[in-house]
Amino acid sequence: MGDTATVLPVPAPKENWKSIAARKKAAQTAAIPKEWVITLPEATRLNVTGVPAECGLLSARELEITELKDIVALLGKLASGEWSAVEVTTAYYKRAVVAQQVVNCLTEIYIDKALAWASALDAALAATGKPVGPLHGLPISLKDQICIEGLDTVMGYVGWVDKPAAKNAVLVDILLEAGAVPFVRTNVPQTLMWGETFNVVFGRTVNPHNRALSAGGSSGGEGALLAMGGSPLGVGSDIGGSIRNPSSVNGLYGLRPSSDRIPYEGSVNSGQGQEAISSVLGPMTRHVSGLKAFTKTVLQAQPWTRDPYCIRKPWDEASYALAEHGNGEKLCFAIMWDDGLVRPLPPVRRALLRTKAALEAAGHSVVDWIPPVKHAEMRPILMSIFGAAAGADVLEIVKASGEPALSTMDPSKPPQDRVDAPEGGQLVWRRDGRPDPTPLSSYEFFNVCWKKREIQRQYLEGWMATKEKTGTGRPVDGIITPVGPYPAPPHGNHIHAFFTSWCNALDYPASVFPVTVVDPQLDLPEERTEFFGPEDEKVHELYSSPEVFKDAPINLQLVGQRWEEEAVIGMTELVDAALAAYK
Repeated sequence: MGDTATVLPVPAPKENWKSIAARKKAAQTAAIPKEWVITLPEATRLNVTGVPAECGLLSARELEITELKDIVALLGKLASGEWSAVEVTTAYYKRAVVAQQVVNCLTEIYIDKALAWASALDAALAATGKPVGPLHGLPISLKDQICIEGLDTVMGYVGWVDKPAAKNAVLVDILLEAGAVPFVRTNVPQTLMWGETFNVVFGRTVNPHNRALSAGGSSGGEGALLAMGGSPLGVGSDIGGSIRNPSSVNGLYGLRPSSDRIPYEGSVNSGQGQEAISSVLGPMTRHVSGLKAFTKTVLQAQPWTRDPYCIRKPWDEASYALAEHGNGEKLCFAIMWDDGLVRPLPPVRRALLRTKAALEAAGHSVVDWIPPVKHAEMRPILMSIFGAAAGADVLEIVKASGEPALSTMDPSKPPQDRVDAPEGGQLVWRRDGRPDPTPLSSYEFFNVCWKKREIQRQYLEGWMATKEKTGTGRPVDGIITPVGPYPAPPHGNHIHAFFTSWCNALDYPASVFPVTVVDPQLDLPEERTEFFGPEDEKVHELYSSPEVFKDAPINLQLVGQRWEEEAVIGMTELVDAALAAYK
């Protein structure tokens, strides 16, 4: 018998990135129960916040459950057994799925897993008569970078599809032990380094208040879900404003803690290993009570015993009670009316004026904030740190999958269909913002980090010097600023992010809180002939008509001293109460 040829197996062709993305999106759609599919509103309908109550999917009791915004009140009903964890999780899951169908805010949908967690909580309560923990039965949504064992963490990358996490992030374990139910994951932009939310796997998330406007980013899926009432509390991340921006444009409360208070271990990000300006995790919620409920619970779990980067700083009730800020009596706030780069648009300025009047009516004083360091000098340092590696990690991921490195969030322009373009989008963040794909040398990076440290020193000295003008014997208690120069912008028009990212450069904790909405009768465009620069002029031109921004929420930001999260939460509650009382 003659020799027989060896037949080698033909390797399967590599799956095209478009096919992978379509398959993942189809699996997401298939995870929605058929009986939960609703009749969609007309595409021309912009404000869809009323759809959950109108669509007929949720019962009257489920609407009652999901419309109770106060986290403390909701936790009370869960702890007493008046509402079961299963029925609350089911109600929120149904509302989250409604939100997905009209604003495209979710990534991972895992109903059975979430209901199994909820059922175990109900069983424990029935057996012991005691709640499992301080967050017993509370559904919590998570940004698609916070890993849950067995689920993909795609983070907007095709290349990360079909790569389930081997274990939970530390924060997920803490939430589960506290009795929470992490029940959905929410959409993000590719890389997370955008102020809007779009990727080629799950698509674009839109703003529920006006679907022609951005839901913000990079925690835009969280913002949109919460604005639809599809979650009582969510967790986002923030390296340049990614909790505060989407919380603001969706009319929510949010908290960007200082670095290393909330555990990040086990979550993923772009630029991992860059520690000069760290990404942080923090809460986003429809009611101010959610900020304390989340932060106190996580800190009481002693996260420094599980995350080597977490500082050993337990929850400080005295700080929350504003013990170092006059015990909450007659505080002095400073308002930053602009950042020297861009002048806020009329509705944002109206929100600043209203907040000033409300605080003064409540017995507090307000002064002007003049930044001790010009923000025009700070921004190139932050951009150089973010772009120090010239996006090398991003390029490595997209080259492996063949997907495009997104260069724009503009829906009128297709994503770049090439993967070796270092000039794409977030990859240009270098030095003064000009395209430069060359990574910084170690020496250059050290110098930039030293400049950042010097700016932190100068800013602290300037803040402490305000003691001479507050009239309280203390420096300014908190700084109130815009979150952005505009309301939620039309898609592809997030122009200016430095109203938030200066806090990241200084590592200051900052909250955001709702003030008002755009009023076409009050917020008329203004005539201007002088501008700080081209960026300022472009923002001005964006506001051609207030009707473009119809129903858009207006939030503001409250900034405190480093690692003063409890006081920032306390001051946020104080400001929120002053606004509620002001007529």
